[in-house]
Amino acid sequence: QVQLVESGGGLVQAGGSLRLSCAASINIFSIDRLAWYRQAPEKTRELVASITSGGSTNYRDAMKGRFTISRDNAKNTVYLHMNSLKPEDTGDYYCYALKGTQGFWGQGTQVTVSS
Repeated sequence: QVQLVESGGGLVQAGGSLRLSCAASINIFSIDRLAWYRQAPEKTRELVASITSGGSTNYRDAMKGRFTISRDNAKNTVYLHMNSLKPEDTGDYYCYALKGTQGFWGQGTQVTVSS
């Protein structure tokens, strides 16, 4: 089992920045892929960014150049640095961990971007 706890969400004005954190209950060296997903109101959950155990990253096109995913293995934490935020970035952000064939979700943290 992997427990994930997100933090860092909040209310920010358009153009602002936030850093989301996701703390894992186990050593993240053993997690194959960590990712952030977003669920906007009345929409399906979508991948925002991911990072593998080897450090390879992947981003949704709309986030490229604005968001950065990173990991701190010593703290067992993955981050999502969000810059130049837009109102359409509003939603619940979820951390996801893939370990072997098992996937685990955090409870989510809410981000609201005001215009």
